[in-house]
Amino acid sequence: MKIAIIEDDINMRKGLEIALSEYPEFQIISFKNAKDALKKLDDSYELIVTDINMPGMDGIEFLEHLNGKYEAIIITGNATLNKAVESIRLGVKDFLIKPFEIETLVQAIKRSAKVQKVQSEQQQNHITATKKEEGSAGNFIAVSPAFEKVLKIVSKAATTDASILLLGESGVGKEVLAQHIHQSSTRAKAPFIAINMAAIPDNLLESELFGYEKGAFTDATEGRAGKFEAANGGTIFLDEIGEMPLALQAKILRVLQEKEVVRLGSSKPIKVEFRIVSATNANIQEKIKRQEFREDLFFRLQTIPVNIPPLRERKEEIIPICEWKLSEVCEQYGFPLKKISQKAQTDLLNYAWYGNIRELLSVIERAVILSENTEILSEDLFLNSREGKGERVEDLEKDLIIEVLAAVNNELDKAAKMLSLSEKALQEKIQKYKIHI
Repeated sequence: MKIAIIEDDINMRKGLEIALSEYPEFQIISFKNAKDALKKLDDSYELIVTDINMPGMDGIEFLEHLNGKYEAIIITGNATLNKAVESIRLGVKDFLIKPFEIETLVQAIKRSAKVQKVQSEQQQNHITATKKEEGSAGNFIAVSPAFEKVLKIVSKAATTDASILLLGESGVGKEVLAQHIHQSSTRAKAPFIAINMAAIPDNLLESELFGYEKGAFTDATEGRAGKFEAANGGTIFLDEIGEMPLALQAKILRVLQEKEVVRLGSSKPIKVEFRIVSATNANIQEKIKRQEFREDLFFRLQTIPVNIPPLRERKEEIIPICEWKLSEVCEQYGFPLKKISQKAQTDLLNYAWYGNIRELLSVIERAVILSENTEILSEDLFLNSREGKGERVEDLEKDLIIEVLAAVNNELDKAAKMLSLSEKALQEKIQKYKIHI
C-alpha cells in the first residue's frame, strides 16, 4: 500500500516514516508541505496521512484540492472543533490527535486498506450499481417535527421565484433541500446547476460563474459558457456563499439585478433568467459587520431564509437514513442485506453527529464494509473513538482559548482576532466551556 505522509515537523515526519517502514505491506513517501505533495501525487498512491496546521497550505485546503481522490487520515496536535468537522465534510474517516500510539495509526491505515480492497474486488467482479450522490432524492428523508416545519416553508416558497437562503451546519443536507426546491418548482425540467464557492480557488471562480471568450487569458483556447448561462431557465445553487470573495460579490449582485452576464474577455451582455438558491453555514451578519459581505447582496439572496436544524435535533430521522444507506451499500457491493443491532441503533441515536448527515452516511458505509456478520454491531461503528476524538478536540480548543485570553489580559476583541473568531462566537465558546474571565 503506497502511503503519502504530509508533515512539516521533520521529527514527526521522519519518526512516522521509520515506524511505518517496519510494516512490509506499507510503502511510505513523505513530503514536508502540501504544495510539494500536490506536484508529485499520482494514481499510484492509495492513502494520504496529513497534518492540518502547516505553513503555506494547511491540511484542509490540501484535501479540498485532492477533491476526494484518495482516502485520508488526519493527524494534528492543535486543531479546533471546526477543523474536525470540516475534515469530516471532506470525507476523512480518521482524525488522530498528537501524541498518539503508532499502533493507533496502523489500525486506521489497515481499516482504510480493507475498505479499498472490498471496493476493488467488487469492481473487478462487475458488481456495481449506480451510487446516489449526497444530493439525490434518495437521501431525502424527513420524518421529524423539526424538519416538517422546514418543508412547510419550502413547499410554499418552491412554487415562486423568490430567492431562498438555506442556513445550517455543514452536512445537514442543504444541497438535498436545494434540489427538492428545484424539483418542486415550475423549473423542474430545466437545469439545476450547483457550485461550491469554497471548493474553487478565487482566481478561477469568476470564470466558472461568468464563462469566458477565447483569448480572455493564457489558457483560454476556446470560449466557454459559465454556470449562470448553464442555469438559464432553471435553478442555480450557490453553496458556501460566506466564502465568496468580496470583489466578486458586486458582479454577482449585478447579475441578479440586471439578469445578464458578461463573459470574461467580452463586453457583450448575455441575457439569463434563473431562480437562485444559496446556502451557508457561516454567520453572514457578522461578515457584514466586518465588511466581508455586501449587505445589499445578502438581502437579494435571503428573500426567504430557511434554517435547517442539525441532525441531533432530528433524531427521528437517524435510523431511517441508516436503513436506506445500509440497503444501498449492500446492493452496491453485492452483500447480503445486513441489519443494525439494537445496541448499535441506541449508539447511533446517542451520538452527537457533529458532521450531521454526511458523517452518518460515512459511518454506515464503513460499517457495512468492515462488519464480519450480517448484523451491524456497536464496535463496527467506531463511534466511541470518534466521540472521544471530538471531546479531545474540544479540550484543545478550550485550552487554546484560555491561553489566548491570558496573553491579551482577557481583552475579548484582541482574543477574538487572534483566534479568527467574532467576539460573539468567542463569548459563546467562553460560556460553553465555562471559562472564568
